Amino acid sequence: MLILTCASLSGGQGKTTVAILLGRMLAQTGQRVLMIDADPQANLTFYLGHEVQQNQPTLLEVLKKQINTEDGIYEIGENLWLIPADDGLDNAQEFLSGSGMGAIVLSKRLKEVSDLFQYCIVDAPPQRSQICLTSLGAADHIIIPVEASSKGVNSLIRTLSLVEELQEIDAFSGIVLGILPFRDKWVGNNQVAQSKASISAMRTIAEEIVVLPSILESEQFKKAIDKGVSLSSLGFEQLETPFQQIIERLQKNV
Repeated sequence: MLILTCASLSGGQGKTTVAILLGRMLAQTGQRVLMIDADPQANLTFYLGHEVQQNQPTLLEVLKKQINTEDGIYEIGENLWLIPADDGLDNAQEFLSGSGMGAIVLSKRLKEVSDLFQYCIVDAPPQRSQICLTSLGAADHIIIPVEASSKGVNSLIRTLSLVEELQEIDAFSGIVLGILPFRDKWVGNNQVAQSKASISAMRTIAEEIVVLPSILESEQFKKAIDKGVSLSSLGFEQLETPFQQIIERLQKNV
């Protein structure tokens, strides 16, 4: 099982959007995909249509090893499964901090189910937290979605700094698969100045890391997520280009 974590240390950068659409596209190709909601805000869980019932296990119980990992997994569609979250996931912070091995806890838990899936996509929280660290520590690959704005560029700098820190202590041994510009705004055939400047800054900061084709500013992404369908089924296959490139890069690294 190849683990991909979507991470960015600021809200509104497109992590959940990328996780959902990428997971669905992989599932549609016949791959068995496990989605993990590692954000206490639980947006991934909500948009995938899963409602956590009282006393139903979530990622919290998986991390604390109160259950077998497989018992925290729920089927949510064809070839698509989820380990959900709710706001109780915040209680994992103290456990991970006190475990002495917080950065590798998720990785260890996922080994129990590594033969059941081809891909695992983790939606990491936007804070520099213990849950974020364990989400990055579990990853074979990281995608960093970055809004095409000054806020996004600052988030990229902070995220890459954290990744470097984890690499230095051998808590992350994977690769950054790419930086994914989000909400790239165009007016007709012209890219707006802020988007152009921000993406140029991303390329400078990225150095040797690939900056992927942008996710354009479009209501079609929200429509696809809300309806539980692909962009191509809505007639906007061209908007899937960034995700297709991610899948191609993943397949080269399997």
